[in-house]
Amino acid sequence: MPEHTAKQIAEWMSEQFKQDCYLYQETVVYEIAEKFGEEFTYDNQNGNLAIRKDVLSVFRTLTEGSVIWERGERRWRKRERR
Repeated sequence: MPEHTAKQIAEWMSEQFKQDCYLYQETVVYEIAEKFGEEFTYDNQNGNLAIRKDVLSVFRTLTEGSVIWERGERRWRKRERR
């Protein structure tokens, strides 16, 4: 049985997000590699370290409706109410 799961990492990401109301991909990807293992990250087509897709899928499910991805800033932030 693996030591960590995608769900555990996504839950950790959600907790980190709740502390600051934003989450920078570049920072969190290195924290994931260090805390949970490099198997939860990969080098994307641009050669940058990225979060594994199954982790992101669970994170999206956990934060659906309350968090959005800002592509330009490469971060997740709280959805603003209109």
